[in-house]
Amino acid sequence: MTIQIGDRVQVHFDAKFKEHEGWYEGTVFKIEPYSEHRCFYWVKLNPEAQAVLGMAQISVFNPKNIQKLEAPN
Repeated sequence: MTIQIGDRVQVHFDAKFKEHEGWYEGTVFKIEPYSEHRCFYWVKLNPEAQAVLGMAQISVFNPKNIQKLEAPN
């Protein structure tokens, strides 16, 4: 899976977010390389996610916590 700037994604918030645990949608706006095989993906959350979570963006490092959404047909 290759994620690029501008891709629509889902980001997983784990149990440390308590009642807000789950998947939220957003758009990748920045990618920061960390190592040869890993990156930080900066995601601007969509307005619904921002309202629930109280934040506008988040960086995701663990690849299991980010999924690229299929483009609509």
